[in-house]
Amino acid sequence: MNTTGKYLKIRHILPGCALLLLFSAHCSGPAGPDIEVYSSSFDGDRLARLEDARFASDNSSSPADITVDEKVLHQKIDGFGASFNEAGMICLNSLGEEAKNNVVKMLFDPAEGAGFTLMKSPIAACDFSSAGPWYSYNDTPGDVEMKNFTIERDLGPNGLISFIRKAREFGSFEIETTMDFAPDWMYFSLKPGEKHIRPEYYPALAKYYSKYLQAYAENGINIGYLNLFNEAENHWYSNVTYKAIGEMIRDHVASQLQSDGLTTKIQMGESCNRPEGIEKFPAAMDDPEVRKHISTMTVHGYDWDKFSSLDELHERYPDIPIWQTEVCYAKVDDKPTNVPPGAPEKMPVYDFADGEFWGNMIMNDMKHHVSAWIYWNMILDQNGGPWLISVEHGDPDNNRQHSVVIIDRNTGEVTYTGLYYYLAHFSRFIRPEAFRIGTTGDSPQLNYAAFLNGDKSLILNIINNGEGTKCRIKWKDKTVIRDLKPHSITTLKWNSEPQV
Repeated sequence: MNTTGKYLKIRHILPGCALLLLFSAHCSGPAGPDIEVYSSSFDGDRLARLEDARFASDNSSSPADITVDEKVLHQKIDGFGASFNEAGMICLNSLGEEAKNNVVKMLFDPAEGAGFTLMKSPIAACDFSSAGPWYSYNDTPGDVEMKNFTIERDLGPNGLISFIRKAREFGSFEIETTMDFAPDWMYFSLKPGEKHIRPEYYPALAKYYSKYLQAYAENGINIGYLNLFNEAENHWYSNVTYKAIGEMIRDHVASQLQSDGLTTKIQMGESCNRPEGIEKFPAAMDDPEVRKHISTMTVHGYDWDKFSSLDELHERYPDIPIWQTEVCYAKVDDKPTNVPPGAPEKMPVYDFADGEFWGNMIMNDMKHHVSAWIYWNMILDQNGGPWLISVEHGDPDNNRQHSVVIIDRNTGEVTYTGLYYYLAHFSRFIRPEAFRIGTTGDSPQLNYAAFLNGDKSLILNIINNGEGTKCRIKWKDKTVIRDLKPHSITTLKWNSEPQV
């Protein structure tokens, strides 16, 4: 019988000598480090700091529910976050200055908030832009030299640069970017509803990307990663083949960025779902002259659970990290679209329980080689908007989506969803440059993963998908037993090396 947990519970009321005697029959050697414990749970915890625990020496061979081994290194972690868009800034600007700052702090502050470290930002319009029709940064037909290129809109009070600057008051993060549509004048159609970019405009498009990156840099924002197209082969967007994307990167974009002195890394992807990555990326990636320019591969999560396709993608390109860079659920005209099993009937909605779905998705992506995880809309209003007014998306769009934070623009009420708390357990505690490390165990209701940060702190995240239970955790020759609340996520943090 394992008694470690019992003795841990009573150590505060026993004299030191008595405690040592109690442990002597079962344990030897020095005790392990203190463990910080944080919890978010269905019963009301919200990133709550619980009473610290402590490892106890344990020479027994009895199996543990979870064993952590930092000698086994998996993928390096690049960050966690969500997306900037005009809709989110419009919602923020509906609040007073203090309330606005509080929301941004809760998202980006690494000590008191979620501490987001990797964000997505669109190139020009997306469906959650607002106040006008679809736009690009150069709507002058035939301007291949980009003489009329401008990001002026992004500098406005609801603009993307204004949003990013506000976020940077509270935290530090990298930005990856992608584009829904090129300027309209670059496209041609072979049949109604079909779009293709004219190959003769590939050099102009390369200049377009470079102008965008330079304009942002001139305004103090360095874009770390560039994806050419969002959901490239989706008929809703540019309908560009990955073979064509490879040609653009190989023959135009990489050289344009280099000649302009830009260090932004090029990505492959923003595929609609995980399986599409392994199905379609090879059309570009198997060309070594393309592959040498690719820093990361990015997929979306709209298949919901096809995690094994990530294993295939990793096996084919083991040296290139995989990021999950967009997922959400939504309803259009109150009809489900992109809605996972168990999603609420109405959206947006606050239901802490929905966080469990997203927490498991993050965990499962991490356990299948994903190095970064980004949700789609960070902030929307009580109607799941506002939306862009456009021919393509309606007037208004009525694409009701669920977000990390909901701001009621009528009342000023701010809601942090279950998604926020589960995501924060990853983003606050697992920092860039961390490594996922080895874990073993067999507990069907627990989903877990462990990480080693650059400061040598160890992080164990445990999602309990069922009723309350005890969990025995083993690390080196030490163990600790924790009570896990029903339907909760628990973060345990301790130092892997003695602190001086």
